[in-house]
Amino acid sequence: MSEAWLNKVNWSEDGLVSAIAQDAVSGRVLMVAWMDREALRLTWQKGEAVYWSRSRKKLWHKGEESGHIQKVKEIRLDCDGDAILLQIEQQGGIACHTGRESCFYRHLEKGKWVETDAVLKSPDEIYKK
Repeated sequence: MSEAWLNKVNWSEDGLVSAIAQDAVSGRVLMVAWMDREALRLTWQKGEAVYWSRSRKKLWHKGEESGHIQKVKEIRLDCDGDAILLQIEQQGGIACHTGRESCFYRHLEKGKWVETDAVLKSPDEIYKK
């Protein structure tokens, strides 16, 4: 099968595109990460989110350590071709490495960042290394 669809993505100079993971049912944005061409191709093939870890400089199958896999329901490309939206089902209900449902657990209130979401599971329990 042709992978010409990958050529429609407006990859950055370093070969990446931003990827937003959104809960397919609630619509809540759970996290933002990066994908390279291989990560996007694997995500489409596996039906599970694969990202490019900029800090580790390698492919990262979401949930490979934590078990919190993201089952992909739909992949969308924005109008400029420079952002991917993944409609996902978050396994275990935790997307953030801090043990929260979403990486967006802080909001700005009176000039200060306030944590609003509870930790559902301690990172020490999730990452037993």
